[in-house]
Amino acid sequence: MDVKETVAVCRDAFAELASPACIHDPYPFMRWLRQHDPVHRATSGLFLLSRHADIYWALKATGDAFRGPAPGDLARYFPRAATSLSLSLLASTLAMQDPPTHTRLRRLVSRDFTKREIDNIRPNIARIVEERLDAIAPALGRREIVDLHREFALALPMLVFAELFGMPQDDMSGLAAIIGAILEGLSPHANDAQLAAADAASAKIMAYYGDLIQRKRTDPRQDIVSMLVGAHSDDADKLSDAELISMLWGMLLGGFATTAATIGHAVLAMLAYPEQRHWLQEDAGVEAFVEEVLRCDAPAMFSSIPRIAQRDIELCGVMIPKGADVRVLLAAGNRDPDAFPDPDRFDPARFYGSTSPGMSNDGKIMLSFGHGIHFCLGAQLARVQLAESLPRIEARFPTLALAETPIREPSAFLRTFRTLPVRIHAGGEA
Repeated sequence: MDVKETVAVCRDAFAELASPACIHDPYPFMRWLRQHDPVHRATSGLFLLSRHADIYWALKATGDAFRGPAPGDLARYFPRAATSLSLSLLASTLAMQDPPTHTRLRRLVSRDFTKREIDNIRPNIARIVEERLDAIAPALGRREIVDLHREFALALPMLVFAELFGMPQDDMSGLAAIIGAILEGLSPHANDAQLAAADAASAKIMAYYGDLIQRKRTDPRQDIVSMLVGAHSDDADKLSDAELISMLWGMLLGGFATTAATIGHAVLAMLAYPEQRHWLQEDAGVEAFVEEVLRCDAPAMFSSIPRIAQRDIELCGVMIPKGADVRVLLAAGNRDPDAFPDPDRFDPARFYGSTSPGMSNDGKIMLSFGHGIHFCLGAQLARVQLAESLPRIEARFPTLALAETPIREPSAFLRTFRTLPVRIHAGGEA
């Protein structure tokens, strides 16, 4: 779609977001959608919200105005769920559940994802960051081109997850390599071949986690999987193996590729806006920089989880009928000028000194981690990885520069990279 020449209503925003133009830069189209079709109905019947106020309300109203799909809804909202392992797993994840099931599952898993627990492993994350930077420093010192996406942005969350889950690094590397196939298969417009590839990858992950659970049950260690398997002896309620496998599958999909994408966006921001690097000199400034990166470039463009309207809902003059599948365009909400003035400008000052992570100084919520009962469980883990990485990259490689134009993955859902080539600028030292 040529946004400048558009006069008719877009027929399918999901298809447009997958176009080469939007893969390169989705924000002009999102601006058009927000202004001209903020409650968009795609050809598939899905509704897509793009204004910050509507998205924030919809996320907060989950459990009231909206609900997840009940088991009896699967045939309607996921016609291929009966034959697709990936869609069946998605339907069983925490993000798809409503209270009281959601309340129970969230309680059982969130006790090991508190800020205190994540801060306890922060030194380990800092060590992994230093090790990865040590690994790329020699090549950069020789003025060679390094793919920062593969060598650092993907490697860091992979190694952090391996340590967090108590998995050998080689095992985690094997699982990480097939996550992209699953994410593509879960897109609303995935074809049969993409879904089949996703199912094959999901089967491998399920088998691995089933074996890992048994190993942790007989030989528990100080890792989250051991804790989830049953180390909380003071709690009579436990996750079943099926619930735990679904939980681990969802954590892997939700927290690995998105963190890698955001690390890449953060490095691009450092290179594109050198005048903003001063924020990386102290902790509060680093936090503000991280929040602004997440606002400017949400890794997940829209919600992959259906939210089913519990009643007829009118928004922006459009009637969303009861039973409709509603998704939210998180990236568009983050660049809504009604929430964030001059939204296309990169400005960490919006978040500096904020009393709450993800909240701007004037009280607006950055939407990349969602909101409400389905707020991202791994938000703190992602923030810590970014906060430990950026100041160290700046300190060790102050003359880092793009070597070539980054190549994006052709994904409508996950805004990430295939390659992010960097080198030391002439005259710099690694």
